[in-house]
Amino acid sequence: MSKKDDISAVEAGNVDQIRDIIFGAQMRDYEKRFARLEKRVLNESESLRAETNGRLDSLETYIKQEVASLNDSIASERGEREDDTRHLSDELSKQSDDTDKKLTQLQNSQAQGQSDLRDNILEQSKSLLAEIQNVRNSLSTALEQSVEELREDKTDRKALADMFSEFALRLNGDFKLPKKK
Repeated sequence: MSKKDDISAVEAGNVDQIRDIIFGAQMRDYEKRFARLEKRVLNESESLRAETNGRLDSLETYIKQEVASLNDSIASERGEREDDTRHLSDELSKQSDDTDKKLTQLQNSQAQGQSDLRDNILEQSKSLLAEIQNVRNSLSTALEQSVEELREDKTDRKALADMFSEFALRLNGDFKLPKKK
């Protein structure tokens, strides 16, 4: 080292000694205070960390319990809904079967009703046809009787013409009656 460096080191050491003399007691006092403060901050920090960890652990436990409780509730509700869904599905299936049976009965009843109606219409048709035939036969018989009566009772045209001719001659006075013998 050079002399200048030695002098600087000595001067620096002197400055440190002077500083130590002037501020030494205060600096040691500050260092003790800072050390106590640092120790207290570290203790408070550790205490706060421990308390925070305890609270976080407690909160974690509480959240886990709540999540487990919610999972249980959800599982229970899911089970109830599945039961309700099965029950509704069974009920719907039963209602569908009942509706199908009723529809089949209604269709059978309607088919039977239509068959009965056709039979009744056929019977009435036969009955009306027979009645019409009877009326036709009786009208035909009555007409034939009337025609027969008219034939028997009617005046012959030639006889009627002769009668009118004789009547006209008598009115004119041209007709002469044969004398009786």
